[in-house]
Amino acid sequence: MKQGIHPIYREVVFQDVSSGFSILTRSTANTKDTVKWEDGKEYPVLKMEISSASHPFFTGKEKLMDTQGRVERFNRKYGKK
Repeated sequence: MKQGIHPIYREVVFQDVSSGFSILTRSTANTKDTVKWEDGKEYPVLKMEISSASHPFFTGKEKLMDTQGRVERFNRKYGKK
């Protein structure tokens, strides 16, 4: 097996900024920000916009879009005359 080709994993906190949800896991991602975790240690933190705590599929709070109105507007604007 070749030496030096495997990534170096370290413990990192992923934090959802929209819901405040955080999880400690391992990652190769680099960041300069740190956060104090529940065990009292400081870990690097990666801030995310969305996670399972805030995604509409997992929360059940889906936003319905007016696709019919969009299609009609498109056809009026670009449809055959």
